[in-house]
Amino acid sequence: MIKNGATSLMVRLLHLPRAAPFPTYRRRQHHLTLLPPPRLRASALAPAAAAMSTAAAQAVADLKRALRSEVRRALRALSPEQRASEDQAIQNAILNTSWFKESKRLCAYISCVQLREVDTSKILAEVLSSNSEHGGQAKDLYVPRVEDKNCNMRMLKITTMDDLVKNSMNILEPSPLDASGNAREEVLSASSPVDLFLLPGQAFDRTGRRLGRGGGYYDTFLMKYQELAKEKGWDHPLLDLEP
Repeated sequence: MIKNGATSLMVRLLHLPRAAPFPTYRRRQHHLTLLPPPRLRASALAPAAAAMSTAAAQAVADLKRALRSEVRRALRALSPEQRASEDQAIQNAILNTSWFKESKRLCAYISCVQLREVDTSKILAEVLSSNSEHGGQAKDLYVPRVEDKNCNMRMLKITTMDDLVKNSMNILEPSPLDASGNAREEVLSASSPVDLFLLPGQAFDRTGRRLGRGGGYYDTFLMKYQELAKEKGWDHPLLDLEP
């Protein structure tokens, strides 16, 4: 999901210092000759490599922190009318795509006004509405429930918005049990793969890479799902993109 041109901001993450040392060159007779790096024992290389890795990781963290602040400022500057207009346009664009119409199982987040997330209420209503009335096909919908402060989050199946309750942060989540007292189906226990993920993010670049809020909940969930997909032999759910 992309909002308010924030995609262009994340390209700064592409210009990070590389952890590996650059090769040195010697100019001679108008051409370049690559000089091999000096030979060092592994014991001498390890501390330097670790230090460079730590420095690179810190540089990434600093850039992410700065980018999140910049995106938050941009979102706060939007008028309610502009936000509503863009939310509507994004949802309509998704609802009209073939990949949404053809999806049978999807994971989607429940938007939170306080977090200034792209509104998903129209999409959720469409999925949960009577398919016979709209001439569509039945869809299984899984939405997030945060379990603890250690990045553990489950995607649980709901059939109506009444399945949602407010958590301690006033954010809607699925109750762990359905109206009959049975545990809700979890997407990681489902017998079929997910066709579509609708995930929140503070910024995305044009290759689809996502910058979240820093909690790690969606990153952890996606890693678990990818492991499950590999184990089950399902199609790889995410693209592996080279920078």
